[in-house]
Amino acid sequence: MDYKKAGVDIQAGELASKIAYDLAKTTFASRNGMIGEAIVEDGSFAGLINMGDFYLVQNDDGVGTKIEIAIELKKFDTLGYDLLAMVADDTVCLGAETISITDTLDANKIDVGVIRSLMKGLAKACQEQKVLIPGGEIAELGNSVNSFVWNATAVGILKKNKVITGSRIKVGDKIIALKENGFRSNGFSLVRHIMENKFKRNVYKQNSPFGRSWGAMILEPSTIYSADLLKVLGRFGHERKINITGLAHITGGGIPGNLKRILKRVGLGAELSNLFQPSEIVNEIQKMGKVTEKEAYQTWNMGNGMLLVVDASEVKKTLELLSIESQVVGEIISERKIVLHSRGAFPETLSYDLDY
Repeated sequence: MDYKKAGVDIQAGELASKIAYDLAKTTFASRNGMIGEAIVEDGSFAGLINMGDFYLVQNDDGVGTKIEIAIELKKFDTLGYDLLAMVADDTVCLGAETISITDTLDANKIDVGVIRSLMKGLAKACQEQKVLIPGGEIAELGNSVNSFVWNATAVGILKKNKVITGSRIKVGDKIIALKENGFRSNGFSLVRHIMENKFKRNVYKQNSPFGRSWGAMILEPSTIYSADLLKVLGRFGHERKINITGLAHITGGGIPGNLKRILKRVGLGAELSNLFQPSEIVNEIQKMGKVTEKEAYQTWNMGNGMLLVVDASEVKKTLELLSIESQVVGEIISERKIVLHSRGAFPETLSYDLDY
């Protein structure tokens, strides 16, 4: 099985994103010479806005169809972690500190209990990451949506001399991965397609081989990397402890799609020979759906939720400062390709040519 058979066309999605961003850029000139002037950083994980002495950083994302599994289990208290992870971990890729998020919940029908559970989880995640929620919107849309759609906008701040663009990445730099135990909140259309084709009914309540139901395993919340990375990068106004030259959040598009975004600036490539192995639940679902390694690594994070690029001399200190499990997984190479030694259910060496 693959993502397209599950109803998601990655190529169409990339084209749509390009069209949307190209049209968005037509608005930039309207604020030239004013406070709030846009800074163009094509391929960035978030948008930069010039606020005089600092940059405002802004981006949007959502929990996607992971919420469908929560609906089946009537368990909504962990999705707030997924929502915050999707936006805060994009913001930190520029070196920025997320200070607030606002959220929008579109519902077929308002369910006060569901909303309380969702927001309680989000509030808990935000408290842990030192992020505030200044507002949001709940809309009852009837038949316009089938159940719930939950999205958020993050706002971050960043000193102008601390932007991470990838422009200082060089051959020989080391790549460090931060571990992720599940799917985060990406590729769930494929996860659900595999599970629902295999078991047909009540799939998520059935016991997995790992002592818990399939749904409970799959609903494990995303690791939020932002606060841990800010110990290295420094929060707003604090000094930077390590000169991280590139950060890639492994979300939609997997490792090749997201690592490419920070390598494009310098026209280099990477070899990844020591990646984290995906968790047992990811491996089992990959085997169940006979998902190839190439498809899996382009759809899911496969155990590697964030990639950092640092000078070889700073590897030891970086690993010491990070609390989340991390390890060196590869290095930057001169060839314009990503060579990936996969560690999924069907290990092989994959090579992705980079078209820049």
